[in-house]
Amino acid sequence: MSRLTKILERFTGEKLNPSQPHIARSEGSTIHPLPNSYWGYFESLGIVNRAVNMLVDSASQIDIILDNDTIKQKVPPKKGIRRDLVDRVLNEEPNPFQDISSFRRLLYTDLITEGNCFVYFDGVHIYHLPAHLTDILTDESVYIEGYKCGTISYAPEEVIHIRDNSVRSIYRGASRLKAAEVNMRLLLRMTNFQDTFFQNGAIPGLILKSENALSEKIKEKMIESWLSAYSPEKGGKRPLILDGGLELDQLSNTTFRELDFDIGIKTQEKAILTALGIPPILLEGGNNANIRPNQRLFYIETVIPLVDKLVKGFERYFGYKLIPDNDIPGLQPELQDQATFYTALVNGGIITVNEARKGLAYDDMDGEDELRIPQNVAGSAVDPSSGGRPAAPKDDET
Repeated sequence: MSRLTKILERFTGEKLNPSQPHIARSEGSTIHPLPNSYWGYFESLGIVNRAVNMLVDSASQIDIILDNDTIKQKVPPKKGIRRDLVDRVLNEEPNPFQDISSFRRLLYTDLITEGNCFVYFDGVHIYHLPAHLTDILTDESVYIEGYKCGTISYAPEEVIHIRDNSVRSIYRGASRLKAAEVNMRLLLRMTNFQDTFFQNGAIPGLILKSENALSEKIKEKMIESWLSAYSPEKGGKRPLILDGGLELDQLSNTTFRELDFDIGIKTQEKAILTALGIPPILLEGGNNANIRPNQRLFYIETVIPLVDKLVKGFERYFGYKLIPDNDIPGLQPELQDQATFYTALVNGGIITVNEARKGLAYDDMDGEDELRIPQNVAGSAVDPSSGGRPAAPKDDET
């Protein structure tokens, strides 16, 4: 254990990680963002653009509810922050220059494509720090020394860092698109080949024969003249010139339809969607009975865990208990089951109405903090001796 670590433990009263010096030296003093090669795929491939936007837009629609409780941690990261300020910056106005939807979409886009997102808090507003420009400065004792975005340095307590999963670094997360990099590269090559094939008219559709040998200049001029009059865009095909007595043995019958790669393209698209956690059936559309279950699967297994990463990062930083709003159209069948479940608990006298409302992410109501006593038989729940069948008359009664 280093002397600095012992001093910090003495003043803070906290036991520090004895392996941190080794981890910091192994990772490096500065963790730079990796060069991002996925932006080109996002801009060029429709399936990547649609899938990433689907994830970002779905997660951005989920609001964050502030619970009445505070999280149990020994040293709150930020003291004296009002609850209404946290609610405002997380759900209404993050800063004077952005609406909450634009701000959230920036964070989730970084989290998916970069594997990290960074938020700067100045005490009043929160601002987005681009993940591809932000460096992490490591420390041999307290994990992180600070952050640097461009030429501006930030203290650890000024920045909220949310990272996705990674097996290579404890500091930076890995992009979710990395697992589909091979599929995206192959899909891009397929589409580029189709485009080039169509533009150049790669299959000859007309053969011109000449007994005399022609110069390359004359042949190129004849081909250019033919293509200008009968371009591939208009249905024409590239001519083939045989000179010097050459004879044609066999001409390929390959057509553009045969080079459509339809099965290969669908295979690569499904692999990309699988890497991002999106059921392919959601993009196929149509009247399919499996769409609803797959939509629930998409939210439960992909969207909610993504939102929860962001919520937990904000929760620890601000010190308030935060809950993702579960009022999501894709989860309405599940909410119906939850409502039935909580109704049974309330009517059974197990929990109060406000406890059930808290489980469903609703505000408390006045006067609903008492247990409801079941009244299946009138009076029996209060006094077992009362209620039930009336007593039989005595023999001496007329």
